[in-house]
Amino acid sequence: QVQLVESGGGLVQAGSSLRLSCTASGRTLSMAWFRQAPGKEREFVGAIGWRGGSTYYADSVKGRFTISGDNAKNTVDLQMNSLKPEDTAVYYCAWTRRLLTITSRLYDYWGQGTQVTVSS
Repeated sequence: QVQLVESGGGLVQAGSSLRLSCTASGRTLSMAWFRQAPGKEREFVGAIGWRGGSTYYADSVKGRFTISGDNAKNTVDLQMNSLKPEDTAVYYCAWTRRLLTITSRLYDYWGQGTQVTVSS
């Protein structure tokens, strides 16, 4: 069983920045961030693959969000800049034994989620 602990959510104004952090209790090949807004399905935000250090982002956040991490420490961060009201959601850290993927059902463990609210 792998446990994920997230931190860093909050309430900010549009145009502000926030940094989310996630620490996992076990090492893996890839970790990711997803988000879920009220009444909507969970959606992929970004992922990082430790093999080669590759990253991948959803089009909606590309150029504004940056995912980074430390494989040795089992941590992954999400730096969110130029936040918009539509970024408001619960953000989840996810862990998979597989190579980098954007498919949520392929992630084995999930964090409890952290709320990000962006006011206009």
